[in-house]
Amino acid sequence: MFWLQEAASKGAEHAEKAEQAPIIVQWVNHYFGEWAFRFEMAYTHPLWTKFFARFGTTPEAVFGPYTPETAIPWYTVMFVIACILSVVIIWILKGQLSEDEPGYGQQTLEVGVLAVRSMLEDIIGPQGLKYFPVVLTFAVLILVSNLMGLFPLFMSPTAAVSVTFALGISSFVYYNWIGIKENGLFGHLKHLWGPIWWIGPLIFPIELISNFIRPFSLGIRLFGNMFADEKVVHTVSTLAPPWTWVGPLLLMPLSIFVAFIQTFVFILLSQLYLSEVSHAPHEEHEHGHDVEASEHGQVQPEHAALATS
Repeated sequence: MFWLQEAASKGAEHAEKAEQAPIIVQWVNHYFGEWAFRFEMAYTHPLWTKFFARFGTTPEAVFGPYTPETAIPWYTVMFVIACILSVVIIWILKGQLSEDEPGYGQQTLEVGVLAVRSMLEDIIGPQGLKYFPVVLTFAVLILVSNLMGLFPLFMSPTAAVSVTFALGISSFVYYNWIGIKENGLFGHLKHLWGPIWWIGPLIFPIELISNFIRPFSLGIRLFGNMFADEKVVHTVSTLAPPWTWVGPLLLMPLSIFVAFIQTFVFILLSQLYLSEVSHAPHEEHEHGHDVEASEHGQVQPEHAALATS
């Protein structure tokens, strides 16, 4: 009920935000809003009406009025733009890949890649590198989304709770899928039971609840910090001149710092969750193979590299 009250208060602000939406959001709703509105009224609105009727309210009280002008929310448009920008930025930075004369963009991209790879190896282990594409995708997408609010005509999609919850749920689904894939459903649930079997009945429900809270903690943490950052900048920009334009400029370094820190925290927690369910495959077999290879005089690649250096 507390959540419904908070959502209802947000619904009252929905119309005001729609009027303040960037021009690109208004343009998207101008051309595609009518189609989205018809889809919502035919499919999603009846479902939400039945759901909120149980709590004595309506979808309009929670989400705001359903109109073609607001059919596509600003955070949906901004998040789609963030996805496109992420691909474009990586494509621009990589440029013409070269081992001998890497450009500044390639070097910048390599710094980020090596940082994420190092985190994966330190937190999960060498086997964690197979999760690198997903973790780096989270990092780039969240960082671009966080920084979008610093540019004219854009807003940070991560300042909307719908986007941050979607990201948190995506991380939750991914690491649980990895746990089930590597350990099986029973093995994945077994690690929630704890190492001591007779304490399991007490530990299991606590761990289960803690596990289901994680997507919400990820989403609320990211949303709270980005939303607060935008509110502070907006409040400072409404002060009397010259603070109208000096204030946001002075706060820009802090906003950039918050954007990077929140990206780091999100992927760090996601990697910690992965480390709980991921294990190096056939560790004993690989260790025995290394010992056998050393007995036969075979040198491992990393040792060979050290020897040549």
